[in-house]
Amino acid sequence: MRYWDFNLRHLRAHAIVARAGSISAAARIIGLTQPAITEALARLEDRLGLALFDRIPSGMLPTEAGQLLAARADAALAHIGSPRVTMAQFRALLAVAEGGSYAGASLATGLAEPSLHRAVHDLSVALRRTLVERRGRSVVLTAGGKRTVRAFRLARAELAAALSELGTLRGRESGRIAIGAMPLSRARLLPGAITAFHRTHPGITAAIVEGSHAELIEPLRDGELDLLVGALRTPEAGGDVVQQPLFDDHPIVVSRADHPLTKAKRPDIAALARYPWTIAAPGTPLRAQWEKMFADAGVAVPEVPVECGSVMTIRQILLESDFLTLLSRDQVSVELEAGWLVKLCDTPPGLKRTIGITTRTGWRPTAAQQAFLEALRNCAETL
Repeated sequence: MRYWDFNLRHLRAHAIVARAGSISAAARIIGLTQPAITEALARLEDRLGLALFDRIPSGMLPTEAGQLLAARADAALAHIGSPRVTMAQFRALLAVAEGGSYAGASLATGLAEPSLHRAVHDLSVALRRTLVERRGRSVVLTAGGKRTVRAFRLARAELAAALSELGTLRGRESGRIAIGAMPLSRARLLPGAITAFHRTHPGITAAIVEGSHAELIEPLRDGELDLLVGALRTPEAGGDVVQQPLFDDHPIVVSRADHPLTKAKRPDIAALARYPWTIAAPGTPLRAQWEKMFADAGVAVPEVPVECGSVMTIRQILLESDFLTLLSRDQVSVELEAGWLVKLCDTPPGLKRTIGITTRTGWRPTAAQQAFLEALRNCAETL
């Protein structure tokens, strides 16, 4: 079953029955007849292959599956925000937003373009706001459209989590964890956690998206990513995210093996400032710490002709020049062992990056996602 196989009205009926405790009470709240609600619940149970309620003399008692689904349905419907939205409209807007055009949405979904046009138009009428504007063959989201798409993506994440949790109840663990991997997580932490997690949860797909914090934070807020792993920001990047520290990383100064400064036993800050640097762009934790290192020593900050966060690119620049950089030892462990690069010196004790997990405020992980978080914490303890 896929998220768009849900009927949003059926989900709403289910969630209200779970809260109200009876079909008759739910009928008064929703304004539907009892037979209509009974039919909606029967269709849901048939599609999911699970009993959602135990029928008892006093009314309807949600089963474990019913409780899980009701909680996720409530969260999804709260994001959607209107009982007038249908699943066809919900799916169409997301497809158009992600396809960039009606043609792209049609190609991705297999739905006819006129159907997509009609669904998005009807959704605009239902929500009383313009969602998209045509620009040639493509479409762009209005400000209201962007807000609606973000809300729908968060709702989609809740529906996907519901399917994952219900699949586990049926004994068929499935689902995915979408992970945003920032540079420092890729060397040992994330590979170690994923390897350990896969041994115990082989049915869960781990989808890794690499990028900088700036590239990954909006997909996290949109619900396209479940969590970010990497250097934490100070202060937190807005009140809609939560940061959990795992460990502190102390970068080292790295150069090629035959760099002129390798002749000095312990090059000082002034000597380091005489050479060009390649380091992450302003606004990143590492760049701020690097600038502070020179400022605290009363030395002018050296030039940065190349701003770069890619370890692969930095490595090659170092090998072919007199550039210096700051990196975690883990990020260049292979190059250090091979003797291609060397540690020129340590950095001051206070220079560190806190590595951890960033999630959305209010995010409720599935059991599998919680297990992955534990795998990350366990792996961090060994670093």
